[in-house]
Amino acid sequence: MGVKGFVEGGIASIIAGCSTHPLDLIKVRMQLQGESAPVFALNGSSGATITMPRPPPPAGPISVGVKIFRTEGVAALFSGVSATVLRQTLYSTTRMGLYEIFKEKWSDPNTGNLTLTRKIGSGLLAGGIGAAVGNPADVAMVRMQADGRLPAAQRRNYKGVADAISRMVKQEGVTSLWRGSSLTVNRAMIVTASQLASYDQIKETILSKGVMGDGLGTHVTASFAAGFVAAVASNPVDVIKTRVMNMKVEEGVEPPYKGAVDCAVKTVRAEGPMALYKGFIPTISRQGPFTVVLFVTLEQVRKILKDY
Repeated sequence: MGVKGFVEGGIASIIAGCSTHPLDLIKVRMQLQGESAPVFALNGSSGATITMPRPPPPAGPISVGVKIFRTEGVAALFSGVSATVLRQTLYSTTRMGLYEIFKEKWSDPNTGNLTLTRKIGSGLLAGGIGAAVGNPADVAMVRMQADGRLPAAQRRNYKGVADAISRMVKQEGVTSLWRGSSLTVNRAMIVTASQLASYDQIKETILSKGVMGDGLGTHVTASFAAGFVAAVASNPVDVIKTRVMNMKVEEGVEPPYKGAVDCAVKTVRAEGPMALYKGFIPTISRQGPFTVVLFVTLEQVRKILKDY
């Protein structure tokens, strides 16, 4: 497979990422809803609990999308798309290429078959490595997507992914490019294992049972199912990752979260456990089409490049 697997995966990932970018942006905005709103406080003199005003109910994906369109313009739905291209180039190209290499290495030499556990193992390893490579672009993408929700005076106003990365290095140090990297790696391992392994497994099952042939119907069915599995498995980690990456760190000011665990605890305490599934509708709305576009494109690219 070699380099060809990376090229095929990279082309398919960039096309899928760009075509579903607005849905990803809406997901990020929804995941950030209510993160700074305290639910209660303690009265120091009496020790009594004082209930604070609750934030308004979180808006749904359609409301969030319409609000972005009305207040920021249609171009805002593609905020951070340059970071998406870089992220897919680094992260997805790496994970897709490595997944194929690991599959080939661990397949049964006699039958060419690969067990589900080995597919999952291939996905976990490939996803983790890909995420470590692509984390700087991921941080830049989250910040650029979230910027429009801030008051004008607090916006970062990055001009593009290169500007975002260079300013982060100058203002916050080079380590800021790997902020939330443990979460990115964990999420990528979960997504890659659930997405790629389930696609391969479902596709193989459809073909072996003779339900459909190796064509568009099989590719769409297997990829949408894989997208649903990936969305359910990864959403909690994705919410925490988004919040940690988006937080502002200023000198002399304690950051909102000390790390991933602290963010998870504060989120659940303040907003309840279902806060970890904030943005799930746009996640599945994005993950489904993304995975369909990814694998349908990948299958077509493979056909085009099969003789190379």
